[in-house]
Amino acid sequence: MKKQFRYILLLVMAAALNGCTKNFDELNTNPGTLTEAGLREMPFMFSKAQSAAAVNQGYYQTTQNLYADLYAQYFALNTTSFQTDRYLINDGWLPRPGIVTYVQTVPQLRTIFENAQPASGEYALAEIMWVYVFHHMTDYFGPVPYFDAGKAQDVIAYDAQDKIYDDFFKRLDHAVKALQQAGVSNVFGNYDLIYGGDVQQWIRFANTLRLRLALRISRVQPDRAKQEAEAAVAAGVMTDITHTAKLKRSLSGNDGNGLARVASYNEFSMSSTMLSYLKGYNDPRMNKMYQPAVGNGAFRSVRNGSPAVALNNPLNQADQTSNAGTYWATWNGTAWLPLLEASQTVLYAAEAYFLRAEGAVNGWNMGGAAQALYEKGIETSMQQWGVTDAAVINAYKQSAALPAAPGDVANSPAVADIPVKFGTAANVQRQQIGTQKWIAIYPDGMEGWAEFRRSGYPKMYPVLQSDNADLPAGAFIKRLPYPSAEATTNGAELKKGIQLLGGPNNAATRLWWDVE
Repeated sequence: MKKQFRYILLLVMAAALNGCTKNFDELNTNPGTLTEAGLREMPFMFSKAQSAAAVNQGYYQTTQNLYADLYAQYFALNTTSFQTDRYLINDGWLPRPGIVTYVQTVPQLRTIFENAQPASGEYALAEIMWVYVFHHMTDYFGPVPYFDAGKAQDVIAYDAQDKIYDDFFKRLDHAVKALQQAGVSNVFGNYDLIYGGDVQQWIRFANTLRLRLALRISRVQPDRAKQEAEAAVAAGVMTDITHTAKLKRSLSGNDGNGLARVASYNEFSMSSTMLSYLKGYNDPRMNKMYQPAVGNGAFRSVRNGSPAVALNNPLNQADQTSNAGTYWATWNGTAWLPLLEASQTVLYAAEAYFLRAEGAVNGWNMGGAAQALYEKGIETSMQQWGVTDAAVINAYKQSAALPAAPGDVANSPAVADIPVKFGTAANVQRQQIGTQKWIAIYPDGMEGWAEFRRSGYPKMYPVLQSDNADLPAGAFIKRLPYPSAEATTNGAELKKGIQLLGGPNNAATRLWWDVE
């Protein structure tokens, strides 16, 4: 079966959420490309969808780095060129997550759905990537166009976030069962940029993603969360660093590693929140995640939301503070060189252990005790970052050391007062699990920010200055507002979306799963 794949879909979806330029068709349609796609084109489309969903270098800075990476407090700006670290949202950038989702990813996956059999491995992998890209989209904004996304319609309706999550779980369950019953060991082969088509790896990925999403709804739908989490663990989640999902990047087009590209700009530094934890814990991963400042040879940080006067302090300048690690960019003495071909981690195996540890604290059947799962998560993360000395890892797990004052320009105190060694009280255990998971999934700012909003962990410094009237001093940002262009291009549906959101279209309104 072959379905016609019309490029007008790109225009419809761009207008539906993003309100792109009037000349979008001329700027983005290559007259030499295919206007139809079918079975033969599915592997190429899957590659394109994977690369786009993980946010390539062309979109990384204004889709992830200047938003989620800062709000997860993996980084803090060391320049006055941007204000998003002080919660001043740039409306011109807000359509870009929608372009990544609706223009670059969804049409490819929708075409696979239209050409593959629902029980096939191709359909299953497309479903998994559909959930992956949309859980980022909905966790940024809240209700978004979902069920009709990618269809050639004039109007694409917004859908409630609880309905979207319900479909996530159904799709992942269907995908895993289809892969288990398909009778094949490989799908898409080398066109799969993450696992080379390995079906067993994809089953573990889907189950781990299902576990992640189950914890996300654990405060608003605890019974459903328990059901989904236990089903995911029973079906088999990631347990080894060889299961970690890493997407191959290349120098072709804009397909390079996005963090590598923006690290070469050197406009952000390690956050003081991160340095407080890593410094206090004497964490052996620090020199892999970040690198010493080129101007002084020390690990130094910047406090998130620093006002302009603080950023102009010589001690907060880029050469005096720590950039992302040498995996992403290196200093040659005169300039930063991006490692654009560095693989991009999509989902760490260590995360599965921390998710299971929290589930165990909740009383769910996670296949182990909370402490054992927590400590295995630390061990797996250490191994992922190249720390293999068992004595070093064990000493870290048993450490009573506490977070330390980062020694920043703001003279910040220690950000928290919990050790790594697993506590006895459930509230302490939750904080420790959340903190170590946050460290372990660096630099995945989208997930780090989502989990901070959901769990409240790790404890973070409030921004020094908020330039957003909806977020007073001490408040943390809760979501990204819908772009203003949406009121013009899809105004009636936008109003419905805001009704589903249940609050004003601003950065202070909580998402459905974000409850106190």
